[in-house]
Amino acid sequence: MVDRAESVTVIEPGRGGLWGALRESWQHRELLYFLAWRDVKVRYKQTVLGVAWAILQPLATMAVFTLVFHRVGGIQAPGGLPYPVFAFAGLLPWMLFQSALLGASSSIVNEARLVTKVYFPRLLVPLSTVISGLIDFAVSFVVLAAMIAVYARQPAYRALLPGPAVLLLPVFVLLAVLSALAAGLWLSALNAKYRDFRYVVPFLATIWMFLSPVAYSAADLAGKLPGAWGWLLGLNPMTGVLEGFRWALLGAGGVALEPLLISVGATGLVLVGGLFYFRRMERSFADLL
Repeated sequence: MVDRAESVTVIEPGRGGLWGALRESWQHRELLYFLAWRDVKVRYKQTVLGVAWAILQPLATMAVFTLVFHRVGGIQAPGGLPYPVFAFAGLLPWMLFQSALLGASSSIVNEARLVTKVYFPRLLVPLSTVISGLIDFAVSFVVLAAMIAVYARQPAYRALLPGPAVLLLPVFVLLAVLSALAAGLWLSALNAKYRDFRYVVPFLATIWMFLSPVAYSAADLAGKLPGAWGWLLGLNPMTGVLEGFRWALLGAGGVALEPLLISVGATGLVLVGGLFYFRRMERSFADLL
């Protein structure tokens, strides 16, 4: 009888620490494009309306916000802006953030069959879900642009036409993407180990939305806080994103420098920490799944 040695396949990340992981991810960027495009196709596969859902969801939410917060709650948009445009302009970056966060948090578990069979930079998995959300954002942004054009035809809303500040719009979109990736890296690694996060994250995302200036302005929320506690708004990275996005596109209100810097700093710390934690947990993903 001939003894046959069993072959063992070991799946492990490459060397080089965090910088090595980033370099390796860049080398496999073609795979990132493939995963992101596949997420978009799977999302709308076998749906009647297809990509139209990217338009219907923010429109329906805008209608609810207009009824509940504006008509019933009496919340007004700053600067005399039409509230539907104000709400829709807040929903777009928020839904980009929320979809990227939810997708990234469950990405490793959803890709268990791929992660346990072949090695590739695992960072591409949550990153691809974040990038795929930009497709929905682009489609919805066309609707927002059409709404602005319609309202701007009225003399009372001529100020809606974008000014030079619109050039800063990509900066706030990037900040929303980085905020979602920062939290998503932590949650994707934690969800691989503790499946309870699958149920906790959607609940926390809903609470996060109502604590963020989506249906109202940051000034409305700041007015409810004691003066010494106003800086807490900056700890929410989406505060700076939402206020900055509306300011750049609609000229609504302004961007307070201190809360924005706090938001950027908090996002940077969470992102760097998430990259390190994800890299450390990456070695055990195949065993946990």
